[in-house]
Amino acid sequence: MSELKKFIMWGSYCEGVIDKRMPYRQAHLDNLKALHESGQLLSIGPTQDVTKVFAVYAAVDEDSVRQLVEADPYWQNGIWTDYEVHEWFQVY
Repeated sequence: MSELKKFIMWGSYCEGVIDKRMPYRQAHLDNLKALHESGQLLSIGPTQDVTKVFAVYAAVDEDSVRQLVEADPYWQNGIWTDYEVHEWFQVY
């Protein structure tokens, strides 16, 4: 198996996210828990104002991260509206 690299994901939430996310929230949280337990998701969370989302993934390449993001119920249902992925070198 290839060595895992770290990637950051920086994305945006839709307007009215607090209400709009409710039908998908449990499925989203269940997905995140499974990814975290498998070691594919190291950290994730919203900014305080819930306009942006930040995550750190462990994967073999950027395409693998994009597949994980786009399989999330928040992406599939328009709760996350856009995102960027960048390979990340952790110094500390």
